[in-house]
Amino acid sequence: MVGPRFESSRNLKRLFGITVVALLATACNRKDGPATTGSLGGLTLPSFGRAPTNVVTRRDVDAMGERYAADPNDLPLAMRYAQALRATDQRPQAVAVLQQAALRNPKNTAVLAAYGKSLAEVGRFAEAEDVLQNAHTAAQPDWRVLSAQGAVADQLGDHARAQGLYEAALKIQPEDPTILSNLGLSYALGKRLDDAEAVLRRAAAQPRADARVRQNLALVYGLKGKFAEAEAVSRQDLSPEEAAANTVALRALVAQPNAWKALKAADPGAKAARHG
Repeated sequence: MVGPRFESSRNLKRLFGITVVALLATACNRKDGPATTGSLGGLTLPSFGRAPTNVVTRRDVDAMGERYAADPNDLPLAMRYAQALRATDQRPQAVAVLQQAALRNPKNTAVLAAYGKSLAEVGRFAEAEDVLQNAHTAAQPDWRVLSAQGAVADQLGDHARAQGLYEAALKIQPEDPTILSNLGLSYALGKRLDDAEAVLRRAAAQPRADARVRQNLALVYGLKGKFAEAEAVSRQDLSPEEAAANTVALRALVAQPNAWKALKAADPGAKAARHG
């Protein structure tokens, strides 16, 4: 028989995805976290380069791999191959391809940006930080790199630096919902929930805001005890039944003596995902 506490944690993980996992993992000073395509939990990494426009199969990747093995110096091919590997959930292999591309092209900022993001996706945050700082210059900053650096800094627990990086990115790309969402979560990681709510409401109001942004807002509403608001936001992307279950899970977890540790328990693989 499943107990109510376990069921609530499972519902929260299912309905909010891994947003909660990353948020609380970082809040508890975890150095590395679960890797996802394009995101670090609720923190979203920007896209570098062109993602595959069609569905990529393993057969496609294998064929591309054969061409890459025959000519690893073909940089456009290496970049496409790395993207295809990521699209088929082969992120460590993508890191290996991009590492070789970066070694061969150490001053190519596009390569370094993609490599840094790929490192972050597999939880190698300290290495990602080193690579990303060389992926653009102060004279020619790239908002995507700034945002990625912010996400990495948050995962490393340096929220003040992360917030500065997000603010710098917003000066180049004003009111971008993804950057705003990351900034809001960064405030939440520092337990500045009023600031987190304000920024996430701005993010959710943007026309290009997606479900992840709204999930992050609902999460912060829940952490503040605003469960009706959390459920209303959840209903924009979930069925009424799912939104209600989501709220039940949030209530149960937030009501526990240490909500941060309780939310961390929603990730049964947290210990296995930790490195160093």
